[in-house]
Amino acid sequence: MLTGVAPMPLEFPTKWYGIRCISGRVSGILLEDLGLTGVVSSDAFTFFTELTILSFRNNSISGEVMNFSSNQKMREINLSGNKFQGQISQSLLSLNSLESLQLQENNFTGSIPEFNQPSLKVFNVSNNNLYGEIPKTHTLQQFGSDSYSNNPELRGLPISTVRKLSDTADTNTTSSQPQKSSSKTNTLGTIFLLFDVVGLIAVILLFILYFKKSRKLEKMLKKNDAEKGKEVSSVVEDDDDDEDDLEEVQEEQNKNINRIEVQRKEVAVVEEKGGLIFMEQQATFELDDLLKASAEGLGKGIFGNSYKAMIEGRPAIVVKRLRDLKPLSFEEFIKQLNIISELKHPNLLPLVAHYYSKEEKLLLYKFAEKGNLFNRIHGGRGNKDRIPFRWSARLSVARGVARALEYLHLNRKSQSIVPHGNLKSTNVLLDENDMVLVSDYGLTSLLAVPVAANRLVSYKSPEYQASKKLYKKSDVWSYGCLILELLTGRVQAHSAPPGTNGVDLSSWVHRAVREEWTAEIFDIEISVQRSSTPGMLKLLQIAMGCCDKSPEKRPEMTEVVREVESIKLVESEDEEDLSMDHSLTDESLSTSASGIMGDER
Repeated sequence: MLTGVAPMPLEFPTKWYGIRCISGRVSGILLEDLGLTGVVSSDAFTFFTELTILSFRNNSISGEVMNFSSNQKMREINLSGNKFQGQISQSLLSLNSLESLQLQENNFTGSIPEFNQPSLKVFNVSNNNLYGEIPKTHTLQQFGSDSYSNNPELRGLPISTVRKLSDTADTNTTSSQPQKSSSKTNTLGTIFLLFDVVGLIAVILLFILYFKKSRKLEKMLKKNDAEKGKEVSSVVEDDDDDEDDLEEVQEEQNKNINRIEVQRKEVAVVEEKGGLIFMEQQATFELDDLLKASAEGLGKGIFGNSYKAMIEGRPAIVVKRLRDLKPLSFEEFIKQLNIISELKHPNLLPLVAHYYSKEEKLLLYKFAEKGNLFNRIHGGRGNKDRIPFRWSARLSVARGVARALEYLHLNRKSQSIVPHGNLKSTNVLLDENDMVLVSDYGLTSLLAVPVAANRLVSYKSPEYQASKKLYKKSDVWSYGCLILELLTGRVQAHSAPPGTNGVDLSSWVHRAVREEWTAEIFDIEISVQRSSTPGMLKLLQIAMGCCDKSPEKRPEMTEVVREVESIKLVESEDEEDLSMDHSLTDESLSTSASGIMGDER
């Protein structure tokens, strides 16, 4: 690493790779994507007073951010994609010409300095370990939430995000007349058309009645006087019947008018709420309440960033901001979400409300107090404060997920070949009562195939990798992989969060059986529960059957539920350490091992 500067021949200003020079002085250092390692000292650029651009993007450089007090001409700094740690240097606040600062994807801690340089147009500190409130300076508040995402302890939404949501709400209710005007025009057109149809039907019925009456009067004139009396009597009765028919027509017309009026009122309510549409329950808050709520970033998923919004006096809500959706009109979007909202099961996380505009699409869900299954399995390992995840709780998860998936597979309202499509441990949640809630179901229909193929779990299945085809039983494969993660305590490769390494658990279990180190299959937190071993073995066999490479040989979810439900939970849980007991390998697994090996291909 350069720590000083020597006079450089003007005729050879580009001899050094990645170094830019002006009048023999270093003005730019661009060393990107080179796999560089090592530590940069804090005073490394003290003598580079002409330095305007510095980029170490996508290397493995570590150390704390350098002192830039001597680099007053600095305009661009890009340290993203490295291993820098510690706090963000306060010396950056003195750079009045700074236009771009990119520090994302490092290990920075502490709070964000109060940057307020008017020149700063690009700013990103996402994917670090920063904490505290986002400073309220004008400069920092102009950047969107993506500049701050994936800092779990960082609080508050930047004003630009709040303003953007507010503006889109105003656009929906006032100035975005192309959508609303056309919607109102279509509604009025429908009303007038219904009136025309009802009126036309009434005229036709009156004409028919008049024609019948005239025919009867003609018959009356041809009859004799004696019969006339009877005819008159008959006509009076017929007239009474005709009047009844007219009354029925009028009553039906009134009903149609009432229905139209109700529809008009419902549309007015939606418009009044500024586009925040609640699925079933009465609206308990409005978009303005959501924008004013304190927010906490929960991370970035395949559909976009999620936030925990805490509205005063109400339960917490999760706001999921959707990104990279396929082109959908308002009507198509609403149709898909209505289908999702009609899927109701105790083990499915219900959709509370949604919001649609050209710029923003939001989904609102109930907040699950105890987080997701991935964190429950893998979080806090080696920490004395971790609560062991025992067999009874894991079996409860396996049952809950199986029931939810069975419901989705049997429900005819599902519009997708794969009813869930993205089943993984981060999409299985636990509420305050440890109730299992499966999330992100039904959303595959919102994504274009190229995006889905790159992000969704079902597209990692053996059948899609081999033939680019999906089946309903691709979900069954995902369930089997989830159960293997639940049993082994190891991270599944195809569903691992960004930055986390995993293994192909199906292949790993087969290898463990083949090489006879099966005692290491089960997570240590459950392997110590000797009395529960038969249940663990049965669940392992079920999981391996679900992971069969051939979709036709995988069981239906109804069969999976039946098998999982049949596993008996032993009341007394023996927690004796089995780390030195090889009976698990030699005897307990002998039958199961042969069954698992029989499924291997």
